[in-house]
Amino acid sequence: MTATALHPIPPHKPLQLPGLHGYADAKTVAAGELVRFHVSSDVPYEFAVCRLGSDVEGRSDDVALEAFAPYQARVQPIHPGSYVHVERGLPAGLPLRGLSFECWIKPWTVDVRQTIVSQHDDDDAQRGFAFFIEPGGALSFHLGDNAAPSHGRLAARRWQHVAATWDGEFATLWIDGGCVAQWPARQAVEPAAAPLRLGASAIDGLADLFLEADLVMPALYDRALSGSEIAARHGQRGLQIATGRSVLACWPLREERGAQVADASGHQRTGRIVNHATWMIVGPAFEPGKVGQYEEDESPYDPLHDPTRGHGLRFAGDDLYDCRWDAVHAFRVPDDSRSGVYVGRARFDIEGRKADYDITFIVRKPAHVAPAPILVLCAVNSWLAYATTPFAKNVVDDPVWPRRSEGLENSHPDAPAYSSYVYHRHGQPCYQVGLRMPWPNASPNALYDPAESGFSQWTRLERHLHVWLDKQGYDYDVIGDIDLHRDPSLLARYKTVVVNGHSEYWSLPGVEALDDFLKRGGSAVVLSGNTMYLRVSYDEDFTVMEQRKVNGPDHDDTRSPVGPPAGAFGEQYHSQDWARGGRLKASGRPAGEIIGLETAGWAFADGDDFGVYHVELPAHGLFNEPQPLGLGKGDTFGHAPGGGLPRAIGHEWDLTLSTLAKMTKCAPPGASLPFAQEGIEVIAKGIRRVPGKLDAYLDYYSRPTESLDGLSAEMIYWERPQGGRVFHAGAVGAAWVIGSDPLFGQLLGNVLHRFGIAPRNSMQAPTGKTAT
Repeated sequence: MTATALHPIPPHKPLQLPGLHGYADAKTVAAGELVRFHVSSDVPYEFAVCRLGSDVEGRSDDVALEAFAPYQARVQPIHPGSYVHVERGLPAGLPLRGLSFECWIKPWTVDVRQTIVSQHDDDDAQRGFAFFIEPGGALSFHLGDNAAPSHGRLAARRWQHVAATWDGEFATLWIDGGCVAQWPARQAVEPAAAPLRLGASAIDGLADLFLEADLVMPALYDRALSGSEIAARHGQRGLQIATGRSVLACWPLREERGAQVADASGHQRTGRIVNHATWMIVGPAFEPGKVGQYEEDESPYDPLHDPTRGHGLRFAGDDLYDCRWDAVHAFRVPDDSRSGVYVGRARFDIEGRKADYDITFIVRKPAHVAPAPILVLCAVNSWLAYATTPFAKNVVDDPVWPRRSEGLENSHPDAPAYSSYVYHRHGQPCYQVGLRMPWPNASPNALYDPAESGFSQWTRLERHLHVWLDKQGYDYDVIGDIDLHRDPSLLARYKTVVVNGHSEYWSLPGVEALDDFLKRGGSAVVLSGNTMYLRVSYDEDFTVMEQRKVNGPDHDDTRSPVGPPAGAFGEQYHSQDWARGGRLKASGRPAGEIIGLETAGWAFADGDDFGVYHVELPAHGLFNEPQPLGLGKGDTFGHAPGGGLPRAIGHEWDLTLSTLAKMTKCAPPGASLPFAQEGIEVIAKGIRRVPGKLDAYLDYYSRPTESLDGLSAEMIYWERPQGGRVFHAGAVGAAWVIGSDPLFGQLLGNVLHRFGIAPRNSMQAPTGKTAT
């Protein structure tokens, strides 16, 4: 089976990948729907679709629903690199009498050759004009066969105005309004029979030499601008559109989202963005002081009504959000399939050993089928945010992803390897990730630092709960939080929702849906830490997820931040909806007001970083009804028998507002600490007695602080005054101990009992055959 990929692009430099890589056309599908698998492989392989079984640490009882005939090697290239393709360029073959191009530019690197603008192909017959940044930062302006030497020097990570002019006799280069070079250029110049491109040129007809920079107000003219005109454009700081009869094209870049770039000259040289690029980038005139640093600032900033913000578009040579591969396998999920986590599994040889490559996807229950009482939410948003090295080198053994998900060894040095935790190759912060891409971190075999601890996040972590629910006989349905974003009404069908794993990234529709569900009397079991911390959004066709982390207004942008990769202050506004991103507090939806706890820190060093729960309220009903746990004050749980791993309190964790207030030494100017929520009962405290080497404790404003004697997480029960009940375990590791700690399992059973959920009388046996 072969299906042609959607959204073809103009001819583009391909990159051939070694190994086997793949993705499904959707991250979640309903039973009865067709799921397609897009695979590139340089080796033959076998392929099957499997429902994951009860063996979280292996594959011993996965159920194969369909096995496909062996498939021969077929490599499908990727085409990374963003630029603007302008189909209606200057008329080819029509001699020019003069030419100028000017713009504001912020290069992220000056170490590689890159194109600012071109209508040019390095093929001898198609040499028109091109404006390059050469290695070292010098500029070069190519006019036909005139291979001009490079001149001047641009600085990396700083806004500069550049211009190249030609009057029929001389070519001239300008930086920040000053002439840096001039040389004779008396040859005839004709536009090449090639597309006009912003941010790329062509080699042998293929887009290449991609720009690694931010661009503001690019403009093209049919004459040489004078020195005074260039100085005036420099003084306008990229805020005024180029006007006059000599303007051949001017792209103000005011769209701030989408794939189209309008031309304001009247010549209709509309551009199409290839490989997405990044909108909502502040320009050289932006004033950071206009944007409040903290969410509590009284004067809300509107980026669309800031006349000095500027309209930047960011390019990267490794931008890729859709592989555009053909689908090579298709499977219609049976109508009666259980909701849960499934994989498309490719099996192949690596140096004489069998290796499996799993393409994870979720099967939802169809809307017309009666729901189970429990809805389990998979943290798909977080799986996507952490999807570094989508084209990681294939391995046989379970891979261990390094801290902050810096990625595995890449299969090709030029393959994209960025994520919400890793910069683009030349330092651009990553604000978006693609859904039509491989996500090997979401494989059920993926482990996570600390190495040798057996800890995992993403799919493998969350499956501990799924398996426990199966073994205890609970009926439940599974969706991804991306489904909640798409259809917030989903929750209304259920008695309780379980937020599971490392559920860090939430969209506003998802947050509102959970809050509304609780207000209507619903209940939530939160087995997560760092929960509901950062905001995401999606484009209209659900191919790109966006998130934004930025530094403070006083950060030196020439230096990398301490902590997760972040961009320039002012760029926290999403291109999908133009609303502020970053912490959900900035959207007026802090997690503490909805589920009782807020993010309070993290640790990554080694297995000893993980602590345990200590009972605070032994007489609380959740420790006694209907099953007494026999725990006294100070007794521990949330660990394997004997106190070993797995232990619950580690990786990342959450605390109540009242505790965070005690850890906050002072509030920022103009801000005040929130009031503690009414009715929260802290039934247990998560303690980490021994500090780890990479500990980070955060105050209410996410600033570094000190712990309160190792207090890292709080387990709460909250009957919300605004409606709804919440049990929150407060730590990413909570899901890890399910199935290992009988006491934690009994507590979870008591929680579900209080929320009106009972197990069925007998377990339903899975159908199909065991995968081999």
